Amino acid sequence: MKTTIQELDGMTIVTMIGSLDTAAAIETEQTLRPITAREEGKDITIECQELEYIASSGLRILLDVLKKTKAKGKRVILRNVNEDIKNVFKITGFINLFEFE
Repeated sequence: MKTTIQELDGMTIVTMIGSLDTAAAIETEQTLRPITAREEGKDITIECQELEYIASSGLRILLDVLKKTKAKGKRVILRNVNEDIKNVFKITGFINLFEFE
């Protein structure tokens, strides 16, 4: 799993590549912690085009990012989510919590 963060035009772009499984969850959470811990909020777009798999631990991480970002009045957008991963969001009921592009 590779997670990169880029600041662009007042927005944070997080790109996820690979499988967000239990083994990758701890490292991914540590990578994302600085963007949710900062005082000023920014909208966050999570680019999922190359995200192949997400486990429940990955869903928990994304939910944590969503809660902390929304608390600052900002948005989290999941972009280019494949149908398999989108089905995981549907099954878990998370589909109604996130914005998708």
